[in-house]
Amino acid sequence: MSEKSDGMTYAPEGRARPVVRPGEFNVAAAYLSHGHIYGQCNGLTEAGAVLKWVYDPDPQKVETFRAKFPSVNVARSFDEILSDADVKLVAAAAVPCERGPIGCRVMEAGKDYFTDKTPFTAFDQLERAKAVVAATGRKYMVYFSERLHVESAMFATDLLHRGAIGRVIQVIGLGPHRLMKSSRPSWFFEREKCGGILCDIGSHQFEQFLTFTGATDATVMHAAVGNYGNPDKPEFEDFGEASLLGDNGSTNYIRVDWFTPAGLGTWGDGRTVILGTKGYIELRKYIDVGRERTGDHVFLVDDSGEHHFPVAGRVGFRFFGELILDCLNRTETAMTQAHAFKAAELCLRAQAQARRIHS
Repeated sequence: MSEKSDGMTYAPEGRARPVVRPGEFNVAAAYLSHGHIYGQCNGLTEAGAVLKWVYDPDPQKVETFRAKFPSVNVARSFDEILSDADVKLVAAAAVPCERGPIGCRVMEAGKDYFTDKTPFTAFDQLERAKAVVAATGRKYMVYFSERLHVESAMFATDLLHRGAIGRVIQVIGLGPHRLMKSSRPSWFFEREKCGGILCDIGSHQFEQFLTFTGATDATVMHAAVGNYGNPDKPEFEDFGEASLLGDNGSTNYIRVDWFTPAGLGTWGDGRTVILGTKGYIELRKYIDVGRERTGDHVFLVDDSGEHHFPVAGRVGFRFFGELILDCLNRTETAMTQAHAFKAAELCLRAQAQARRIHS
């Protein structure tokens, strides 16, 4: 099955837009438990980073990774990466419950950390990471790929910053995913290890809400999870929803699920609707169902009319270059640390408050 059909191996590729010279920003990849590591590394190397090391306890994962990045060196241990002073940043896609502790080790070794979402599965992991960031001055950045690696979402970010629809009142985020049950590792179905559906794929939606509305905090008004179609996996949640009230009065509703049917031409019909005081925007991120197999369609309706922007291949993925420069210059252009941690906190709060509505 192609990676467009399989979200776990979906790794967007863009044009090379280096922001540094070769060797100026060396990175390592470690703990390859989720296929998002390929998207993380694609973005970094396209922005000019040199992928120096790879490490995983499973040799097969390493060999598969080297097929994509053949020039990378294989580390004998994670400590070998941490002891290399040339490595500026470590990218990782570990089992979710391990992401926080690994990140703290990375930062304590004097390096910045770039983890797959969700960044934490428990509040104590978040608090520990905050403490290590404060003590070391290192970055704990998160691959919220459904905005950062989606051209339509980045295009919408710019539209909103320019005031295209006025003040944002509400964001509706729909994040359906294809389950592909037989290909998932055992940890995927274990609540303690994966964190739950609102903590996991819900993390994308909460990050987008903060970005699109400009809210810096939010209250969880409602949260619910259920297991409607997988009774053989009793800890698993295949449906989740939540609503938030931002500290600036904006609201958010999200729905995430694992019920993408086999007939859809991609791994999930991800959509976002953003309502403003002067118009609204809809993103059809991965497919325009029944019309176009292509993704990255942006629809804008304002006082001047109805507008369609097909932006695939026209926007690029600037986050990665901005992240590299942030690491070198100790700035916060790509994403602030407060923003990354607040998105993570909202995931944890929604998951903790969620009512289980079906088992």
